[in-house]
Amino acid sequence: MSAAAKKSIVGEGRQIAIASELARMGARLQVLESETTLSRERLLRLYKEINGESPPKGMLPFSTDWFLTWQPNTHASLFLGGYRHLKDHCKLERVEALVSAYRLYLEQCTAFRLEVKLSVTRAWILVRYVESGMLGTTPCTECGGHFVTHRDDLNEGYVCGLCNVPSRAGKTRAKAEPDTVSNAASSADLRVDSNV
Repeated sequence: MSAAAKKSIVGEGRQIAIASELARMGARLQVLESETTLSRERLLRLYKEINGESPPKGMLPFSTDWFLTWQPNTHASLFLGGYRHLKDHCKLERVEALVSAYRLYLEQCTAFRLEVKLSVTRAWILVRYVESGMLGTTPCTECGGHFVTHRDDLNEGYVCGLCNVPSRAGKTRAKAEPDTVSNAASSADLRVDSNV
C-alpha cells in the first residue's frame, strides 16, 4: 500500500472520529460539515447511527447578544477560558480544543451542579465570533476573571456578572429550586480566566 493511500485512510479515520465525537455531543450538522471534510451524506448517516435520529433542521443561532446575558455569559466565559488554554498551551487544533474544552465545561457543570447553558453548537459559534473579532474577553476589575464581551464596547472598569449579580438573577426558579442563587453564587468560585 502506498504512503498516500495509507495517509488518506488515516486522515479519513480521524475525520470520522471528530465527526462522531461532535455528533455525540449534539452538534448540529452544520458544525460537522464545517469541521470535517466528510460529505453531507456520510455525516447524515453517521449522525443517525450515533443518535438514532436525524439531526435537527433550521438555522443556527446567529446573535452575539445571547453570549452577553447573565448566565450564558458566565458559561460562555468558562468554556472560552478552557478553550484558549488548550489551544495556546497544549497546541491542539481548533476542533480538538473545542471538543476537549467542551468536555471540561460539562465536567465543571456536573461538579458544581449547574444546569448546562452552552450547547456544543453555541460553543463552536462563540469560537467563530471570537476568531472574527466580533467578541473578545475583558478582565473583571474585582475577581480578575476574563469574561466574554463585545469588542467595540467600552469596558473600562468592567465588573462581571458573578461579582455583580443582577437583582433578578435566579428569581424565576427560586420557588422550584431554593438553592438556585446559592448555586449561582458558588459558581463564582470558578473564576473564569483564560490564563489558567
